[in-house]
Amino acid sequence: MDELVVELFKINAIKFGDFVTKVGLNTPVYFDLRVIVSYPNLMERLSEIIIEKVDFSDVKLVCGVPYTALPIATIVSCKSKVPMVMRRKEAKSYGTKKLIEGVFTDGDSCLIIEDVVTSGSSILETTKDLRSSGLICKKAIVLLNREQGGEDFLKENGIKMQSLLSMTDLIQILFEKNLITTKTKERVTHYISSNRVKSEALTLSLKEDRLSLSFTKRATYAKNNMAKKLFNVMAKKETNLCVAADLTEATDILNLAEQVGPYICCLKTHIDILQDFHPNFIKRLKEIAETHEFILMEDRKFADIGNTVQLQYSQGLYQISSWASLITVHSLFGRSILDSIIESNDDIGVFLIAEVSSSNNLIDEKYTTETIKLGLSYESSIAGVVCQNPLFRDFPGFLQLTPGVQLDSTKDNLGQQYNSPEKVIENGADIAVVGRGITKSADIAGSAEQYRRVLWDACKRRISEC
Repeated sequence: MDELVVELFKINAIKFGDFVTKVGLNTPVYFDLRVIVSYPNLMERLSEIIIEKVDFSDVKLVCGVPYTALPIATIVSCKSKVPMVMRRKEAKSYGTKKLIEGVFTDGDSCLIIEDVVTSGSSILETTKDLRSSGLICKKAIVLLNREQGGEDFLKENGIKMQSLLSMTDLIQILFEKNLITTKTKERVTHYISSNRVKSEALTLSLKEDRLSLSFTKRATYAKNNMAKKLFNVMAKKETNLCVAADLTEATDILNLAEQVGPYICCLKTHIDILQDFHPNFIKRLKEIAETHEFILMEDRKFADIGNTVQLQYSQGLYQISSWASLITVHSLFGRSILDSIIESNDDIGVFLIAEVSSSNNLIDEKYTTETIKLGLSYESSIAGVVCQNPLFRDFPGFLQLTPGVQLDSTKDNLGQQYNSPEKVIENGADIAVVGRGITKSADIAGSAEQYRRVLWDACKRRISEC
């Protein structure tokens, strides 16, 4: 095991710094076994160690937790001659629509293989799908136990977890081999002893898929006050419509707000395109929002160094922090941008932008993933995420805000791409943003009511079908 740990350290599978785990915990050490696929000898040795440690006498199948553990499970299967099954993260929408691939019989016992356990949620998610397919899952083998509550949680759910290494073992080996300093060892040791995943958070992430929950239920899970308020407004008014008030004159926006107010949960502004801004405009807009019970969002898309963002948010002509309950923020500048906003107003609801509706944009999968991780580390300040796909199904306290919605169009001449109301709800949207589909209508109030009804009906269908 000493040699294995040293090799894993050399190939950068063990990293030290500041990271966020899947369940939202900050951590000074991160274990990334995905790189091992490029080192076949090491992967083979790891598989051999697993075979040496596991009693296969009552095991008829093996299954790797997708996706990191799949290569290891494959080699274990080949070397042990124990058949393998494979769990998909999502069922196919065509053909057999299977979630579990392979040949098996009801009642077969299955060993689950995983690389790292923090909370145990990934193993239990896999277990649930295997058990739903008629398999018996009582044993799991993992390379590293982070000692943060996962083993106990799995035991409570009828799974005995065996690990090749604990985090304490790992750190001790690296220290004895002079690969980490005393300071690093003490930092990680303190982290292990003071950071355990709360059992209620685990139960939530495993049992509650936000796409199948009512907004009233989800309000109870929201850590952000503005998200909680928004959920309750949506449930009370039976609307998940947000209107984009992309107009350049104050009177037009006030008239729009009066007409769509009864049908929306949120009004989204771009305050800096107004040609005649005046503080009295904000006063009147807030009165309309209070009358019709909707929330004001300023779609500023903050993206700069912390000090500049703080000034843009709280100073200047528009004084955004004094009236906008919700704002949009790019994650490009990392934690500093959120810290600067929270320092100005700790009762704000931030929507982080993870995906956009414009064609040929430069956002890639890594950026989107890191944006979600950043949001999870600021749960009390993040109301949700602006995106086009269901990126965070296990966190029902977050809202998915999806722009680019129209009943009749698919794109404009400036790269904006549109989806139908039904399509965005199917793709995970909790709130759909409609702009020109309403603001350019001859009957603004009628169009708002039509969009409200179509979106709400689609959302009700999604909840009932899940």
